[in-house]
Amino acid sequence: MSKARAWVVALRLRTLPLALASTGMGNFLAAGFHVFSWRICILTSLTAVLLQILSNFANDYGDYKHGADNEERIGPQRGLQSGHISLSSMRNAIIACVVITLGSGCYLLYIATRELNNSVFILFFLLGILCIAAAIKYTVGKNPYGYSGFGDVAVFIFFGIIGVAGTFFLQAKQLNLLILLPAATLGFLSAGVLNVNNMRDINSDGEAGKRTIVVRMGLRNAKRYHLFLITTAFLCLVLFSFLNSNSPWQWVFLITSPLFIRHVASVMKQESSGMDKYLKQLAISTLLLVLCFGIAISCVHYV
Repeated sequence: MSKARAWVVALRLRTLPLALASTGMGNFLAAGFHVFSWRICILTSLTAVLLQILSNFANDYGDYKHGADNEERIGPQRGLQSGHISLSSMRNAIIACVVITLGSGCYLLYIATRELNNSVFILFFLLGILCIAAAIKYTVGKNPYGYSGFGDVAVFIFFGIIGVAGTFFLQAKQLNLLILLPAATLGFLSAGVLNVNNMRDINSDGEAGKRTIVVRMGLRNAKRYHLFLITTAFLCLVLFSFLNSNSPWQWVFLITSPLFIRHVASVMKQESSGMDKYLKQLAISTLLLVLCFGIAISCVHYV
């Protein structure tokens, strides 16, 4: 692996569709409610991708420091693990990513909240700081919450509730409580992606003392938990569509259901060593779901 290739691997490009799906859902919902700005759409998407990259860099750094990225780990070899990226270089990359993310986020908030009360800017700025801290603290530090089994909760909150509902609010300047249903959909699917990752790493995580939900409940129960996450995600979106039903077109997202059925069926019969390919599969399927749902509701227009 060359040094350049090591940095590309550290970006974890296959995780980026999930970040785009989160803000994409919020932006599509804004379009459906007649409150959409391309500038806010671009800035929310950029900021989400930067946060995801920051999280990926920090995850590499933290897992390497805690010994979770070792020769027993299944999946792509990390840059720090292989020695192609030094700890100091990764630390500098994390700092640079924090600065760039802050810049993007502050400009987003300036554009989106300049006509609102200053307290809204302050609230979202603090949420942004919390997102950055959460991205880093997942595996970095003395007591990273990812090593205590709270990663799924954090992913649900940040990719689901904050990512979707927060994006919608920045577009609409108000919050519709029904938006929490598609927000929960993204939260559950994002937790599903993390669950696949943790099922893949169950052995190396357990040896490194990383007590993820999967390590705590075991692989068999983790698969049942995975079924719950995917099923509940779809039910939330179905309920939202039923409560806002005014056109058959808004049910177009159901054409993606075979992708998720096939995914769950494959995961249920797979050993941990074969889980890696399903991580990318679920992330891309989630993005396709958002695109189908979003394009339809943009044409339908809710009132």
